[in-house]
Amino acid sequence: MIRFRIATYNIHKCQGFDRRIRPERIIEIIRSLEADIVCLQEVVDAPLAGARFNQASEIAQAMGEYAICFGTNRPLYRGNYGNMTLTRFPLDAWKNHDVSHKQREERGVLQADISIDPNSSLHVFNVHLGTGYIERRAQAERLLSAEVLGQDLRGPRLVIGDFNEWTRGLVTKMLRSSFRTFSPKHGLKFPRTFPGMLPILSLDHYYYEAPLKLETARLWRNRNTLVASDHLPLVADFQVGDD
Repeated sequence: MIRFRIATYNIHKCQGFDRRIRPERIIEIIRSLEADIVCLQEVVDAPLAGARFNQASEIAQAMGEYAICFGTNRPLYRGNYGNMTLTRFPLDAWKNHDVSHKQREERGVLQADISIDPNSSLHVFNVHLGTGYIERRAQAERLLSAEVLGQDLRGPRLVIGDFNEWTRGLVTKMLRSSFRTFSPKHGLKFPRTFPGMLPILSLDHYYYEAPLKLETARLWRNRNTLVASDHLPLVADFQVGDD
């Protein structure tokens, strides 16, 4: 049996509620998660714009024990902006899927194919969908297409990230028809994830399938995470295989 911890965290370009852009604060939080796999959204990779926007490189350097992939969704600050996945397990392959819709902001799904042991593969899809209702309906169809989640894959799929869907829209309905999920809660018993200071919406989600078994899940809510971004990290422990 294999156990692993995976986290999703929209880092909001490393800008906190105090309006300060501090990659080092986000790195401290990532380390505290003690996760084997970390999926980040809203990461800036723009070294020409200065240290504050060299976020992808700063995170990669600080988390040197992890294999890392970065999916560019659009240009920003003379660099790039997108999703980033880190894994302590071997990273076999990765691909960024474009799920942009018409003239809306470019969006992507970063696929990472990970070997959790010599005989087991895990396919992690790091998602950041749009804020528009019609936009997400189109993205739901793209997400479930043969090019993305409908690929012929060996090993379970785990679809996590910022879905920007706070109601049971088409994305939620389609994913729940094929995957298992859960409602995250923190110490104050709110089943909400955004904004971190006073959560009123559920934007961050996990969808997974057998043989993955969920052991525990919780929001990572403390003094640092309340300030560092407008989202809270969402952490889950899974097991796969028999005892």
